[in-house]
Amino acid sequence: MNKKRDKIKDAVYERRYVYNTHYHLIWCTKYRNQIFTTQTLANEMKELLLQIAQDNDIKIEKIEVMPEHIHLLISFKPHKAASSVIKALKGRSAFLFFQTHPEIKNSKMWSGHLWSSSYYLGTVGNMSKEIVEKYINDQIYNAKKEKKPYPSRD
Repeated sequence: MNKKRDKIKDAVYERRYVYNTHYHLIWCTKYRNQIFTTQTLANEMKELLLQIAQDNDIKIEKIEVMPEHIHLLISFKPHKAASSVIKALKGRSAFLFFQTHPEIKNSKMWSGHLWSSSYYLGTVGNMSKEIVEKYINDQIYNAKKEKKPYPSRD
């Protein structure tokens, strides 16, 4: 990017790319069992998730641990697959949580899993899909209007 230009708000500038991707991630406990019923257990899970995120170069921008589900606002580098990020957060947190709380695994988690296998992942952006579509359409229209050829792929 041209250093003389204004930087994009909330964007991360790396050596070869700039990105501004944020995701809302939600997942539930297995069988929707209420596990994080005390502030101590909720804080412990928050700390586990923050440490796992740090270890895996994932930025947690917001986190809420509810009794039977987790809400995260996260960002990560574009070369990471979302499924790998989710696997790291869910898998490692369950493993570490059960290490310190085997009584919860034995009493509430009949299958031995802390988390349901499903999750919700949605993108959060500073532009709507319609605005991006309009911007792309305007680029084509302006190129035709100015009789500019399309950029060569050579």
